[in-house]
Amino acid sequence: MSETKRDERGRYIPKHTEEEVLDAVQAHEPAGTSEVAEELGIKRPSADYRLRQLEEDEKGTKDMIGNSLAWSVTEEA
Repeated sequence: MSETKRDERGRYIPKHTEEEVLDAVQAHEPAGTSEVAEELGIKRPSADYRLRQLEEDEKGTKDMIGNSLAWSVTEEA
């Protein structure tokens, strides 16, 4: 049985807060998705999902460097 908790709607509850994700980005800024995943101890797809949520909430931005994404924290965050 999975130890991952779910909310009342059945969605997974993230292990890390938004603040922890922002801190991981700032620690490596501009941060690669893999760097954030390693910092948080999660898999790359999970980090990518969380980073895209930050972008959607206008707390993070992404830039293409070569064929990789580089993430930064916005001033509003």
